[in-house]
Amino acid sequence: MSRRLLGPFNRVEGDLEITLEVEDGVIRQARVNSPLFRGFEHILQGKPPQDALVYTPRICGICSVSQSVAAATALAQAQGIAPTENGRLATNLILATENLADHLTHFYLFFMPDFARDAYRNQHGFDTTAHRFKAQQGSAAPEMLAARAGFMHITGLLAGKWPHSLALQPGGTTRPVEAAEKSRLGTLLRAFRHFLETRLFAAPLEAIDALDSSQALDAFAEQHPDSDFAHFLRLSDQHRLQLLGRAGDLFMSYGAYPDESGEHLFGRGIWENGRQQTLDSEAIREDLSHSWLNAQSEPLHPWQGSTLPGDDDDQGYSWCKAPRLDGQIAEVGALARQLNDGHPLILDLVRHQGGNVRARVVARLLELARVVPAMEDWVRALRPGASFCTPTRPIEEGRGAGLVEAARGSLGHWMVIRHQRIINYQIIAPTTWNFSPRDRDEQPGPLEQALQGTMVGNDDDPVVIQHIIRSFDPCMVCTVH
Repeated sequence: MSRRLLGPFNRVEGDLEITLEVEDGVIRQARVNSPLFRGFEHILQGKPPQDALVYTPRICGICSVSQSVAAATALAQAQGIAPTENGRLATNLILATENLADHLTHFYLFFMPDFARDAYRNQHGFDTTAHRFKAQQGSAAPEMLAARAGFMHITGLLAGKWPHSLALQPGGTTRPVEAAEKSRLGTLLRAFRHFLETRLFAAPLEAIDALDSSQALDAFAEQHPDSDFAHFLRLSDQHRLQLLGRAGDLFMSYGAYPDESGEHLFGRGIWENGRQQTLDSEAIREDLSHSWLNAQSEPLHPWQGSTLPGDDDDQGYSWCKAPRLDGQIAEVGALARQLNDGHPLILDLVRHQGGNVRARVVARLLELARVVPAMEDWVRALRPGASFCTPTRPIEEGRGAGLVEAARGSLGHWMVIRHQRIINYQIIAPTTWNFSPRDRDEQPGPLEQALQGTMVGNDDDPVVIQHIIRSFDPCMVCTVH
């Protein structure tokens, strides 16, 4: 058996190292290391509760809105207030803009360029793929970046700036929208829809949402061969991505984009072995047994958790904690959201071959098709002149949890307040779930599971590992706080 240390990885947000135990060209064991300690949970200790709205967005420059929404939601729960209807709609629009921009960036800039690497030079259709998707040279990136830049103007109109906006508050948003700006939002969404329907899908968004099976997906690829989506599906079949990167069979979602009744556009829950179940967030625990942290002798809920750097020990190999749901490994992300929402296409893909590289990418692209029409509805529902924010008050004592869905999956902020000061603040990001180390029962995290059993041969840097890692779209700077 040989050992390989891989890292750093290009086109990954932040630092990542992976140690592989390889025998006869097959990965027998993987250990995923998040080598950067951030310290945000320490920074927030002793601060006034509202300061969380300033600090937490700076955890990350590409998913700062989701951090803001989680902090604002935790503060709202601690204060016992709810956002106004305009505030809820505006928050959904701001978060959806960031999430969809992330999905687009992942597909065009992070994932697809791997198929234009020299490792595939002798593969059928390589020149066509390289012309479209080669990093820094392909024709797709400039088109996508122009469409993305226009789309991101939605955040400018609703939040003032991106990233690190202070417009997102416990009671809603501080940036009211006038009638002319509402019209402008509709124009921006129409332009973004046009790019998706002419370049990414070459079909109406509603037709993508209507796909209900693997057979329907195959038929779509044949009927729309010039779309970037069909190009991905052909590559997926060619490289058998549906057989790569299967982790566990438990998928979790906190629920995405709340409506006026408290339900969500994409439902909250757990999907396990073909069944959707109710999620109890109180069953979450963080295990430190294989982390370079101390002060916890047993797994604890974030309400009681701590983040204290410790001395190196023989078992620790990452700064990342190991979140578990009732002792089980949970995968989070777009695939988990669509499973818990019961979308027939994703249900069919996972029932046949589990969570895998192909299914994760399809789920992200499906969300582009499903969320844009919802955004159009939210814009139409905005009422210029009505309040966008509920007034807040100082918090003497209390606690609140902000559970939201970022692009990469379930993000949780847990805040405890005493004497108008934060005495504990714990964060579990999506990549904390997906890139977690082992726990005290030696259960590997989702990526570690997904790598086990992968055939890598004798290649020192097999591209297949890149496909599996990127299928989770890691944001390593969000992983350790």
